[in-house]
Amino acid sequence: MDRILVTGAKGQLGWTIGQISEFYTDFDFVLKDTKALDITQPEKVDYVLDNGHYTYCINCAAYTDVEGAEKDPKKAFAINAEGVRNLAEACKRNQTILIHVSTDYVFDGEKEEGYTVDDKTNPINEYGKSKLKGEQYIQEIWGDHYIVRTSWLYCRVYGKNFYRTIAEKAGNGEQLKVVDNQFGRPTDTFELAEHILSDIIFNKKPFGLYHFSDGDVMSWYEFAEMILKENGLKRDESLQRVKEYRTLAKRPIFVNLK
Repeated sequence: MDRILVTGAKGQLGWTIGQISEFYTDFDFVLKDTKALDITQPEKVDYVLDNGHYTYCINCAAYTDVEGAEKDPKKAFAINAEGVRNLAEACKRNQTILIHVSTDYVFDGEKEEGYTVDDKTNPINEYGKSKLKGEQYIQEIWGDHYIVRTSWLYCRVYGKNFYRTIAEKAGNGEQLKVVDNQFGRPTDTFELAEHILSDIIFNKKPFGLYHFSDGDVMSWYEFAEMILKENGLKRDESLQRVKEYRTLAKRPIFVNLK
């Protein structure tokens, strides 16, 4: 039976993989959160990979605080780049296939058409730069890999994300101000988890770089409208359009992953 190591198991994607793993009885899943496996510590990564006999490693560990990355880029790079390098080196040594989740933030958002895997990357914030560096480490170190870029990841039932924040605040009657000039494709963690386990692992797609998103292109404001509708919450005057937030990090204006 193939063993699958899942890092970042308490993040929303890692948690989701854990929820659906029971349906993939051909595999033995080992779920490790940051306390059990801190990918920034190479000796711990080496120990887990060298002794685990894993066929696959799905890396869901990531630093995803975009604003925090601007304030502390060293921390973002430690996890999203150097930590990924540690995994890639250990996976290569153990002949473990590495599946790494990346982001649409590796692009600048200036292309009007959809972005393909062949398009040139150009991150405009520290978070995007750190994730791109992680991709590059994998590509340099270990050929048996999958890099899956996704966008606007959310889970309806677990974790801290835009979907749950909007639903919670609206449910509490709070005022919502959401930008309407940034566009992307929301992605449900359950859809991404199924893609990784079914399309990539079970059906053995060729190694390489992929894009995955399951939602339509929409603005953050339109996404908020969708969330309110799904949860039976009134939109009325509680949801307001704004053109921009004052944020430390620049964000891509339009990214449609294809």
